[in-house]
Amino acid sequence: MAGRLYGVGVGPGDPELITVKAARLIAGADVVAYHAARHGRSNARAIAASLLREEQIEEPLIYPVTTENTDHPGGYQGAIDEFYAEAAGRLAAHLDAGRTVVVLAEGDPFFYGSYMHMHKRLAHRYETEVVPGVTSVSAASAVLGRPLMERDETLTVLPGTLPPAELAARLSGTESAAVMKLGRTFEGVREALDRAGRLEDAWYVERATTDRERSAPFADVDPESVPYFSLALLPSPAATAFAASTTHAASTTPAASTTPAASTTPAASTTPAASTTPAASTTPAASITSAASITSAASITSTVDKSEKSDRSERERHGEPERQAEREGQTEREGQAEREGQAEREGQAEREGQAEREGQTERQGQAERQGQAEPEGQAGRAGRAGQVTVVGLGPGDPRWLTPEAKAALADADDLIGYVTYLQRVTPGPHQTLHPSDNRVEAERAAFALDLAKRGRRVTVVSSGDPGVFAMAAAVLEVAEDPQWKDVPVRIVPGLTAAQAVASRAGAPLGHDFCVISLSDRLKPWPVIEGRLTGAAAADLVIALYNPASKTRREQLVRARAVLLEHRAPETPVVVGRDVGGPDESVRVTTLGELDPATIDMRCLLIIGSSQTRAVSRGDGTTVVYTPRHYPV
Repeated sequence: MAGRLYGVGVGPGDPELITVKAARLIAGADVVAYHAARHGRSNARAIAASLLREEQIEEPLIYPVTTENTDHPGGYQGAIDEFYAEAAGRLAAHLDAGRTVVVLAEGDPFFYGSYMHMHKRLAHRYETEVVPGVTSVSAASAVLGRPLMERDETLTVLPGTLPPAELAARLSGTESAAVMKLGRTFEGVREALDRAGRLEDAWYVERATTDRERSAPFADVDPESVPYFSLALLPSPAATAFAASTTHAASTTPAASTTPAASTTPAASTTPAASTTPAASTTPAASITSAASITSAASITSTVDKSEKSDRSERERHGEPERQAEREGQTEREGQAEREGQAEREGQAEREGQAEREGQTERQGQAERQGQAEPEGQAGRAGRAGQVTVVGLGPGDPRWLTPEAKAALADADDLIGYVTYLQRVTPGPHQTLHPSDNRVEAERAAFALDLAKRGRRVTVVSSGDPGVFAMAAAVLEVAEDPQWKDVPVRIVPGLTAAQAVASRAGAPLGHDFCVISLSDRLKPWPVIEGRLTGAAAADLVIALYNPASKTRREQLVRARAVLLEHRAPETPVVVGRDVGGPDESVRVTTLGELDPATIDMRCLLIIGSSQTRAVSRGDGTTVVYTPRHYPV
């Protein structure tokens, strides 16, 4: 008989914060596993050390890389994926032998934790249970002695790995916030807080609930002193205002002059609080960058009708019961994410329901959006069944948006997508935007499917055509999971970048052609190189997507060298940049003269075949076309 798997949260650092159930399971386990960097030290194990027995089997799951470089052929992500597969295999061997396996997770297993990667690989094969733990956000709030939120305030949880501009937008659209994963991201987070006008309200907490705990106003912290196990906190504005007013009122007494405003309870200033996040010890920094930028910014949002809120009398507001029911949940990712549901409040008018979850970046600075999280199973708008529609917006020009795509956008309860693409969509009064980073396709898809399963009409937006290196494949891949087999998925096509660039240049795709992405984020370079060689040898016109980025500069250099082995230097090349957008440019060059240094992520290249021609017209312009016929 197979053993049972437990994902057990051990809290943020203080062993006394381990739950009774977690302590019982850890002490009774046959095998105790925990993640660690290459130095082998595990915070989770250190927290639970007093519960371990000599006869237990320990399985340290040592990351092959954290922030350093790797020579793995699949790059960083390839090395991490291989590690997770190997680690899951080791745990599976114990489970197959009938042993009980406990995987320790600092904080909570499903809150930015590495345990979730084991869960995804093993939970469908073995009996599994997850035991929640105290998160660092709650503990940091206790350290400061300030509530996170009260009544109708919102709390947003964000990873510091987001770009400062995106962080600032989200911070300006919420009352309370926690920003995780500092360390190397500290200065970017400080910039975001400053841009959002929230720097003076922000507090810093590191290694909470440990003997190395420290807290201070965020603006006063030296960036060089910041460890990864730290977070920024914007506490409840209402509580902050109350603390400030009471401190001012009491300032004439000696006690008031020596007590910081943050310390509203004695315990808060004397009791250790919380480490940054469960992810802080269980997930390496670089993995979190791709997972959480995933990933994932987790957000816990509750929205209310602002006009009604302002009209309530003080008496009514004090008499209203606070019925927020918080629950931490999981959204898959290589992350990941959390969800906190909130029961409906009575008396609020014209509420449209908003699905809320940690791990998804839900608010884009939208002002006064009406909505509230719906109970499970409730449809987005009365009488409508849930579904996911994946829509292509085209390359940029609004005139290229199809009528079918417009209808799908208008029909949605929820609009999900990369933040840059969602900025091209104007939401209706009943709609909720869910922007996220551009590297969390699987998590975005899982979020959309989960909302649709609960009765929401969800539209996932892509630039160009959703079926070409975009979200359609991601949604369909995630939808293979049995839990979403009954969720309808529809794909609405869009104009793809290759078509747009080709039309501006003439007709370079007039004969056989292929499209290849030069990004090696999801496939290794040897595969790309082999496909380039095959396409060049077959004399196909080649449209190159994702030719370069700020960090990927060598791929195009190598691709050009491969193509020159099969194509003449005089081969026409069309370089289109931001076609359909405000910075559109299209130029014609040759393969021999193509300068990779001038190419970035907003470009698309069309490499001609041996038959492609560049012809000067009477008006001085150059058109490029590939004849329909091919010589015998």
